Amino acid sequence: MNTLWSWIVAPLAYGFMQRGMLAAVLVGILCAIIGCYVVLRSMAFLGDALAHAVLPGVAIAYLMGANLLMGALAAAVVVALLISLFSRQGTIKEDTAIGIVFAAALALGVALISSVRTYAVDLTHIMFGNVLGVSPTDVWLIAGIGAAVLLTVLAFYRQFLVIAFDPVLAATQRLPVERLRMLLLLLIALTIVVSLQTVGVGLVAAMLVTPGATAYLLTRRLPAMMMVAALIGAVASISGLYLSYYVNIASGAAVVLVATALFTAVFLFAPERGVVWRRG
Repeated sequence: MNTLWSWIVAPLAYGFMQRGMLAAVLVGILCAIIGCYVVLRSMAFLGDALAHAVLPGVAIAYLMGANLLMGALAAAVVVALLISLFSRQGTIKEDTAIGIVFAAALALGVALISSVRTYAVDLTHIMFGNVLGVSPTDVWLIAGIGAAVLLTVLAFYRQFLVIAFDPVLAATQRLPVERLRMLLLLLIALTIVVSLQTVGVGLVAAMLVTPGATAYLLTRRLPAMMMVAALIGAVASISGLYLSYYVNIASGAAVVLVATALFTAVFLFAPERGVVWRRG
């Protein structure tokens, strides 16, 4: 028992692990809750596209010596607004607009980064995440933006529920569908930005989709799905950080691998919806 307790508390003796654990749990819960809408509306491509589309903002902030997360935030908001603008009238489908804006933003980001001769540590943290390098300011920033996103979800819960499950009903109830869709895009963009430090551009889409998809197999109602997804996101974040500490692998990758392992187990053994259950 003493050995197990020592195994658990030993990493927490370090300040960077305490901050990293707190940041990872906050991001895991936030991504999981917003990710439920991403899963229900089949917007996984959007999450991946938005994550990569923040590169120009990061590169510009780096060149100007500004805060990288603020640059990513500005780029994410611009990209979300452009996707909403291009697909607003229905002339171009949303996935087509995402593909166009995503490719253009990614190309601009690569062009800017290729001009940075000292491209090294700072930008690689954005690309691949470094949760153990978060500062107290970063933790407060994640907590503040995360709280704002969750409060907005709570305030517009019923409207988001209707547009997620039945857009036709939303139109007949005269809900401002386009404004709600734009608001949801902005919330997803904010979630992606605050997650960059934890899992990086390359893996943030996984944290948006995997906990929500896992919870979808276990629940039938959105509130329950959100709570289960948040629990899975928190467990994956904590377990991933311990795995990263003891096996000495990248923290963001470890968190995503744990989340994927949980999804695989649920996909196989979930009551009624699991592969093994249906074949039994």
